[in-house]
Amino acid sequence: MASFDFDQAEGLRRMLAGPKPRIVTFLSATPADDRGAMLVNLGASLAQAGNDVLIADACEREYGVAQRLGVDGGASLLQVAQQECALNEVITPVPQGFSVVKLARGPRGKGAARPAGPDDIRRLANTFDVMVKQAGIVMVDGEFSPDNGFPLPVMASSEIVVQVSTSATSITNAYALIKRLSQQFGRRPFGILVTGATEAEAKVVYDNMASAATRYLAVTLTSMGSVPADEYLHRAARLGRAVVDAFPLAGASVAFRQLAGRFALPKVPSFGQGSSAHFGT
Repeated sequence: MASFDFDQAEGLRRMLAGPKPRIVTFLSATPADDRGAMLVNLGASLAQAGNDVLIADACEREYGVAQRLGVDGGASLLQVAQQECALNEVITPVPQGFSVVKLARGPRGKGAARPAGPDDIRRLANTFDVMVKQAGIVMVDGEFSPDNGFPLPVMASSEIVVQVSTSATSITNAYALIKRLSQQFGRRPFGILVTGATEAEAKVVYDNMASAATRYLAVTLTSMGSVPADEYLHRAARLGRAVVDAFPLAGASVAFRQLAGRFALPKVPSFGQGSSAHFGT
């Protein structure tokens, strides 16, 4: 009877807590502009499908999505954690249909504001936890630092997707990144998203990476799909719009809508369940 009462209480706590926020951390082995284009267009595709999307820019060394969209000049989430401003002052809606927040303002920002120590990191993590409960899907534009760490612990426990292209350099860098991640956080699955590639090219990249990761790292990779190279991506960017909005029939638009359909699910299909590829047509 005591066990039944405990189960009831635990179930009630879970119901009152509400659904667990969906957090996906994106890391990239592609040029910063390719990563930014992917995040903006995937975020716009998810928003267009009716999802409440927040992109958290956790980049300090690299060109992040907030800078790409020109919303990196204001206050950051760290300043909310330090009680210098309110949460609604740092979340910026953008015309593409989603919102953006900068985690902290690093050297690229005006008046650099970075976590100064463990207390700042703890306060920032708590503020991030409060923030993500207000969004449906949180996409983190992330970096894995040279000292093998993330700005926030939650990034390590979130779903992690690595973006890679068909170039030998990108593939090598992506594999090295996965190796570092697995050495730091132990055996766990990682998603692979191939951009700038045909379906056939992406399948070759994924199959080769998945085979090597299984054989040499005992790590399972999952295909998240692919996005083809498409001139309409660049045209949409010059217009300051997402390709799914400006050119809805473009090949990249079709691919991003398919990706959005997968990321919008409560759990990524087969995430951590195997290494079979799933590519859209």
